[in-house]
Amino acid sequence: MQRPSRGLVYMLFAALAFSVMGPLVKAVAPHIPAGESVFARALGGLGLSYWMVKRAGVSPWGRDRRLLLLRGVFGTISLIAYFEALTKLPLADATAIMYTNPIWTAFLARRVQREPLSPRVLGASLASLVGVVLIARPSFLFGAGDVALPLVPVLLALLAAFGSAAAYVTVREVSKTDHPLVIVFWFTLVALPASVPGLAAAPVWPTAGEWLGLAGVAISVQVGQVFLTRSLELEPAGRATSVSYVQVVFAFLWGVLVFGEALRAEAVAGATLIVASALLVALTPPARSVLTPEARPSTNASASGD
Repeated sequence: MQRPSRGLVYMLFAALAFSVMGPLVKAVAPHIPAGESVFARALGGLGLSYWMVKRAGVSPWGRDRRLLLLRGVFGTISLIAYFEALTKLPLADATAIMYTNPIWTAFLARRVQREPLSPRVLGASLASLVGVVLIARPSFLFGAGDVALPLVPVLLALLAAFGSAAAYVTVREVSKTDHPLVIVFWFTLVALPASVPGLAAAPVWPTAGEWLGLAGVAISVQVGQVFLTRSLELEPAGRATSVSYVQVVFAFLWGVLVFGEALRAEAVAGATLIVASALLVALTPPARSVLTPEARPSTNASASGD
């Protein structure tokens, strides 16, 4: 049996790191506005990114600055929209909507980069989406009595999903020329000034516990970004992000272990479906790209970027 590639293992670690973010954002949301959480994440991430880039001995300014800026813009749009959605939607609903992004990624990658869509990868992505819905049971599909989800937060979650997909595809392109740590640095470099208006609108001084929560958001997302960027350097975008669905399984487990949420049969079935789909993707050989060898990403070029 073929072993999963390093790129898919990195995406698994990214999913675990990112899964910590949602509960932390929700935990501080009653007192800390979403804009302040975004600012804290960007500020902490920028400091960590700069330290990691300098420690690696590469220039933080990169080579393809147009694509680096574009990646930062897409990622920032996704981050702001998702944090806003998290504060106004149930965590399960926001997560379910957000994790439509691998589907968007696969189709964007096909259109922009001409990455082939393997039938097994596409099927696994769709099966994973079913698993996400079974776990999250979003009220806009399953109903929640007379309570309906507000439209604007739902649209924000969809915007976050599409922005995330666009960022993934851009990472795949810019990884041809720039070091993964440089790509992460530029994301935080763009996100920090973009988050200032949200902070200035309603600044709140955090308590000691909220400081810890905000620090946890910054650290968990930073670790996730590093693993995600490295994964997308090594794997086609559609194939790599299909594995990212397991983040929902991790988030489900956090709910049970940390918040004491009850196990539901349909949620267990959804988690099983997602894990099985991720394993199918991990053990599927990459489809041959229609790009020429010269146009494919060069790991050496990325690793030696300065």
